[in-house]
Formats: sequence, structure tokens, C-alpha cells
Amino acid sequence: MQNISIQVKDLQKSYKQLNVLKGVNFTVNQGSIFALLGSNGAGKTTLVKILTTLLKQDGGTAIVNGFDVASKPDHVRQSLSLTGQFAAVDEILTGQENLIMIARLRHLKHPRQVADDLLTRFGLTAAANRRVSTYSGGMRRKLDLAMSLVGKPQIIFLDEPTTGLDPEARLEMWKVVKELADGGRTVLLTTQNLEEAEQLADHIAILHEGKIIANGTLVELKKLFPAASVEYVEKQPTLEEIFLAIIGKKEEQ
Repeated sequence: MQNISIQVKDLQKSYKQLNVLKGVNFTVNQGSIFALLGSNGAGKTTLVKILTTLLKQDGGTAIVNGFDVASKPDHVRQSLSLTGQFAAVDEILTGQENLIMIARLRHLKHPRQVADDLLTRFGLTAAANRRVSTYSGGMRRKLDLAMSLVGKPQIIFLDEPTTGLDPEARLEMWKVVKELADGGRTVLLTTQNLEEAEQLADHIAILHEGKIIANGTLVELKKLFPAASVEYVEKQPTLEEIFLAIIGKKEEQ
């Protein structure tokens, strides 16, 4: 039986009159990539903020790495990292200095060695001593992800990690994410890029108007796609077609 890294039960959150999360439920297995899909305003970022202890829920429970996010936030924070939609790097510092700073904040031994290992892993060694202000968008995202891996967190939250990246940088980022899961890390990925979810995720959940309306593997979600009446050549639906069909069906109800 697989260990569960994240368990969410009946999670609710409102901002004044606006109900953002209306009873969200899902589990994420250890060492898997779980993609959370949803349009703008679906509640993805709010959900990630609750799971990473940046925001308190109004109701329901969330357990991350065995700890309740509301009652044991310090324990939760020690086991995770978060990479947001915009690279959270210090532009005045060099790439190496950014990584050394995080390693020191995490009280790791040999911070320079930790930094150099990550620079090598992400192909940033040649730019290690350059100020981050000179980095391209793809390089900044890679550095941001490298910084989130300092201290080897077990659970990694990636909130739209490839926003603004060119196709080549996006493919590089996908490769790194796959390697993380292969190494036993758990990755929760929020994205509007449906190809990204299709390429990476072991499990996909669709968040729509504050609720999970579909949840399963890509193969399972394909079964929810309405069959064509006549098909001369059987064509597998893309995740984009499935997503739009499921959301459209929900809105008609």
C-alpha cells in the first residue's frame, strides 16, 4: 500500500461573501506527481496557500506529510517547499549566493557545496557568479526551483511553474520535475497548461468553482469524455478536450 503525502478533506475557504473552496477532497500518494487543473479563479492558489500554511482554512482538514496544517504548521513547513508563479530570487545576488543564503537559512552544513551541487544539477554552473538580474526567464525559474530543493524537502508545491517560459525551457523544467518524482519526492503541480499535466502527472484533479469535479489518472479521465457517434479511426481525446467537456457538462447542470 502506498503512503499518502497529502490528504485533504472537505476543505473550505471564503473571502467575505465569495466562497472560493466549497468542500475540496483529494489524496496525493508519496512519490507521485499530482496535477491540479483549473481556470483562473477556480481556487488553485488559495488551496496551495492553505496546504503550505500561508493561509488558514475556514473548515475541513488538510494533512501534509502526516501533520495537520492548522495545528502543526511548523512541522508541515519543514517537509515542503513552494515555487510560486513568479521566481522568488534576489536579483542583486549571484545564483550561487542565492543558494548559499537559503542553505544557511536552513542551517545546513557546507552551504557552498549544497549550492554548487544544485547549480550543476540545473545546468547553471557557468552562470553561478553572475548577478541574477542578468539571467533569462528560464534561468531564473531553474534557480527558483533549485532554491526550493535546498534541504531536500519531501513534498514540493509548484504553482504554475512554467508560466512565461519558452518551449525549450519548459521541456527542461518538465524533465527536472519527472526526476524529482522518480527520486521519491511528491510533487503537487497547479497548472493551466493542459499539455503539462498530460506529460507529467500520475494523477489529475480538475478544480472548478471551488470543487473537485473530476479526479483520476489520464486513462480514467478519458473514460469521462463523451464518445463520438461515428468514428472511422479511433482518436484518443486530448486532456484539453476532456477538461473542456467536463467543465462544460458541469456548467450545464
